[in-house]
Amino acid sequence: MNEKTKTIKNTALNWLTDRGVSTKDIAELVYYLQVDYVPELTIETCIEHVEGVLNKREVQNAIMTGIQVDRLAEDGKLDPPLQGIIERDEGLYGIDEIIALSIVNVYGSIGFTNYGFIDKQKPGILKDLNDKSKGCHTFLDDIVGAIAASASSRLAHSAEDTE
Repeated sequence: MNEKTKTIKNTALNWLTDRGVSTKDIAELVYYLQVDYVPELTIETCIEHVEGVLNKREVQNAIMTGIQVDRLAEDGKLDPPLQGIIERDEGLYGIDEIIALSIVNVYGSIGFTNYGFIDKQKPGILKDLNDKSKGCHTFLDDIVGAIAASASSRLAHSAEDTE
């Protein structure tokens, strides 16, 4: 791995951590999505698949872009009306979901259904990220859900390969 690649990956992972999201938090979402289909599933296996998704440059770029926009909104540094739209996480905005879908798209159609489901349910860390009193996470909640959905898809494909 070259220096630029290491820097980008480390930055994305550090920014997730700075925003209160751990690999284990995302793995717990994967477990939530897949335990009914992979009965012997462990958190350790889920972490492996989350890390696989986090190794993708497209995912790292989405993390950095989304978190940067969330930070700018949190600091009131966006021009109106965009500032208010992102602060409120308006339902018709949709750009946050488009970035999330760019992550999910890497892992096939099962990722789309997993993402839709988890985005509606908002379990675990997603519930915390949706609490507006804890900061602006308009992009981050969707990105985290997309990473979990992608890792779930990756897991489902690997489980299917072993049958």
